Amino acid sequence: MIKKSKKVILAGVISTITAAYLFGSFAQAKDTSKPAPSTAKEKLEAYIKFTQILNVIEKEYVDEVNTTDLVDKALKGLMTNLDAHSTFMDTKSYKDLSVQTKGEFGGLGISVGMKDGVLTVIAPLDGTPAFRAGIKSGDIILKIDDKATLGMTIDDSVKIMRGKPKTNIVLTIIRKNEPKPLEIKITRDIIEIQSVYAKTIEGYDNSLYIHVTSFDQKVVKGVKKAIKEHNNTQGIILDMRNNPGGLLDQAIGLVDLFVDKGVIVSQKGKSKLENTEYKATKKDTDLKTPIVVLVNGGSASASEIVAGALQDFNRSIVVGEKTFGKGSVQIVMPIGKDEALKLTVARYYLPSGRTIQAEGVTPDIEVHFAKVEYLDDTISLKEKDLKKHLQSELEKIDTNKTKPVKVKNIDTNSSENNSTKINKTHISEKILNKDNQLKSALDILKALIITQKGK
Repeated sequence: MIKKSKKVILAGVISTITAAYLFGSFAQAKDTSKPAPSTAKEKLEAYIKFTQILNVIEKEYVDEVNTTDLVDKALKGLMTNLDAHSTFMDTKSYKDLSVQTKGEFGGLGISVGMKDGVLTVIAPLDGTPAFRAGIKSGDIILKIDDKATLGMTIDDSVKIMRGKPKTNIVLTIIRKNEPKPLEIKITRDIIEIQSVYAKTIEGYDNSLYIHVTSFDQKVVKGVKKAIKEHNNTQGIILDMRNNPGGLLDQAIGLVDLFVDKGVIVSQKGKSKLENTEYKATKKDTDLKTPIVVLVNGGSASASEIVAGALQDFNRSIVVGEKTFGKGSVQIVMPIGKDEALKLTVARYYLPSGRTIQAEGVTPDIEVHFAKVEYLDDTISLKEKDLKKHLQSELEKIDTNKTKPVKVKNIDTNSSENNSTKINKTHISEKILNKDNQLKSALDILKALIITQKGK
């Protein structure tokens, strides 16, 4: 910590030496659309300006201020204006990060990001309080309890949403196609996520459905286990919808299961130390099984790397909606013992060289989520039934034995017709018909399997 008296003296000395700079070049308008690297002179001027303003606040502001607090606030503002993911972490924030990385905490199970300058839900994680409360990908969070999110950083919003398990929180959200904001009450709970679910599909025993909800340290192991247990699999649907990302090594490992050579993903930054390529290996690689990848607007970061890499290698067909577009790399740099910077140092690039950041991954086949609707066929006749059927209908008319009957529509979603329990290892036709993206993915996979047989 720098003492106030010393800071004032230092500012006075420097400002006397460089007064000409302060009253000259600062007044000149500059084109900041494409900022060039600062010269030594410009850096000196900027440092002096900051020190002078700090000195003025200390001397003239109506209330007494603490210099350390002022500098911390300035740093937070500085980092926030770099990008949505860079931040200055004071002592409390740094401790919160440790809690987050070590394991269980009370929360909502919601992944958020900044999109177009507003706090937006990337995805609720399956089975969490946010998921059960009906939070959806793309929801804009307007308020957290009584606190407006405008101008709030991602880290600040996450701090507020975390809390003691079994306590309540209210999110005020704006949702597309809703005429007014929605208030959703959520009860915090311990967040425990199962990252990999493997299921068979009714009527398609040779197809394996693998749902990866997030990229924790067990993803590659879980996918390997699922494939091994279903050794008759002829095609895989890899569902990464609403997957907010996670560990990079797990994303690379997942792609490596299906690709045997080439750069899976690379990262490039200003520092050469951040320029890295992650390459595929030949060990235990499956190059034959057809794959369809499902994504949507809630697919971000690591899930975008997997989808984009498999797409670039022509190893899969990507189906669904355009992904979120989070392709930047952050590192945590300790500043002293109790503080740190979380700083964006690089961007990810897919095998083709394209970036994910703010672009996302565009599906090969775009399918928006909806239920599969079937029209009732009132007359369903085969050639073999035609003569017999018409004869029986003529007999009915001649004898006047029956009258036309109006058939009421049956609500298949009513409580009376919805007694089937969800099977965690099996996808029924009823569930399939509620998800046209999954249905489309299955149809495409069937075509790929048939094509594979012809090789």
